[in-house]
Order: sequence, then C-alpha cells, then structure tokens
Amino acid sequence: MVYDFLGVLCAFARDAFRFLLVLDQSFPASLDELLPRLTSSRDFFVLLPSNILEFSSRCWYTAAMKNELAIILVSGGMDSCVTAAIANKKYRLAFLHVNYGQRTEARELRAFNEIADFYKAEKRLSVSIEHLKVIGGSALTDTNIPVPESGDPQSAIRNPQSEIPTTYVPFRNAHLLSIATSWAEVIGATRIFIGAVEEDSSGYPDCREVFYRAFNQVIMMGTKPETRITIETPLIHLKKSQIVKKGTELDAPLHLTWSCYQNSEKACGRCESCALRLKGFNEAGVKDPICYEAY
Repeated sequence: MVYDFLGVLCAFARDAFRFLLVLDQSFPASLDELLPRLTSSRDFFVLLPSNILEFSSRCWYTAAMKNELAIILVSGGMDSCVTAAIANKKYRLAFLHVNYGQRTEARELRAFNEIADFYKAEKRLSVSIEHLKVIGGSALTDTNIPVPESGDPQSAIRNPQSEIPTTYVPFRNAHLLSIATSWAEVIGATRIFIGAVEEDSSGYPDCREVFYRAFNQVIMMGTKPETRITIETPLIHLKKSQIVKKGTELDAPLHLTWSCYQNSEKACGRCESCALRLKGFNEAGVKDPICYEAY
C-alpha cells in the first residue's frame, strides 16, 4: 500500500520539538491516535511504513537543526527572497522589512508580506525609517532625482567603472542592520541574513563583503556580553544568474518578488534593477515570472 503524505508541519520550541503530520485517510491510525505516540522517537519510526522511513528520518534531522532563530531582511526583491529560501533550510524565520520612503514602498511591502506568508515566518516586523527620505540624496527617495535606466551613459549596467549610481541610499544598509541587531537581541535570534550582492550588482559601497565583516565587529562590541549574533551574506559572491538558479533550485517564490525602482503595477524593464534582474534570468535560461511594460 502506498501512503500519501498530504503535508508535514514541524513546530519547534527552544528545548524540544514535536511533529504534526497530516496524513492520507488510508493511514490506519487517526490523527488523534497518532499524536500521543510521537512523544517517542522509537514510536515515531515504528509507526511509519518502511518505504517512507528514509524521508521521515530526513525530516526529523531537519527539525533538530531548526532550533536557532534567524532574522531575514526581506525587501521584497529577488535577492532577499532567495536569501530567505537559503535560511529556511536550517533556521526558524523572523522576517524584517524596512520602509525608508522609497518610490515603490507600498509594492515592496506587499511583496514582503506575501513572501512571509509563503514561508510561514514565525515572526514578522515592518518598521519605518522615513528620515532617509528627508535626508534624500538618492533617486529612490527623492523624486527630483531621475531613476537611471540601463541605456543611460552613467548607468552602472552599461559602465561598471562609473561612479556610485544615484540609486544608492546613503549608508542605508547600516540602518537596516542596526534595526535587525536590536530586534535580534530582544527575540534571541543568532543570525541576521541579508541578500547583499557584491559580484554582480550596482556597486553600492554598503553591499561589499568588507562592510559586513566590519559590522559583525560592531555587533560584537556594541551588544551584551552574552549576545551572539552573526551577519550572513550567502549571495555576496554570486552573479544574478546564479541567484536565479539557486532560487529555482530551492523553489523560492520568485513570482512574488518585486525589483523595479520606478513602477508598482508592471515592472518598467528599464531601470538598473530591472535590467540586472532580466539579465540574470536570461543568462540562467529561466523565464522571469513577473510582468514588464517593455516586454
């Protein structure tokens, strides 16, 4: 007889974990009869048919590894979504989103919530640091500064040696990491994941690996002696095409993500962020699941 698993939900606690299995009706034991017997690992394996023993063992191992809580900085874009998919393999998830007065703030917040729903994040927090809009200095927060497009002479896409692009928000990632560190201390998270990319990006100075190494030292020096928090940048050396492939491999919900700097309905397909995204999908040989004005 083939037993069909309809779903497996793992609920975790600090010192122990339990399994709640939703099984096909053909399974001989009812759910009410099954749950009390899951208090013993021996009973757990006795109950399972041999042909699914290996799968269940892997699930049990994954549960044991997910005792630690990690904060994932999720902008709603592709890079942060793939970063969440990577973190989801080993950690319990706490999703953090920061609004900073950017042009597509509402659309990015929607993407954040949809991705958080997809991963059933244990905790989620959305905060605002609109003072970055008041400070200005970026095309993302100041409507008087045009958003550069991929064909512009000063575009970082067209000229990788050009100066820092106008879409750079001054020292933004330091603000994001500071908020994440404060929250991590309160909720007991041991990791902060951020989808920064240095290898194939717009050249933002706060997306460099050296910046995150330095910030790890800041965290160590500026938090309680017993605090252990580490910043993780799993995409830092990947190209966009590799990020697309990694997201596809992990079944990340790329269709829920939003990368466009200008639009909130259909992506423009022309801004630097859209151009980098499209280039990545094209080089990966994967169709981008979102809609564009220009395509």
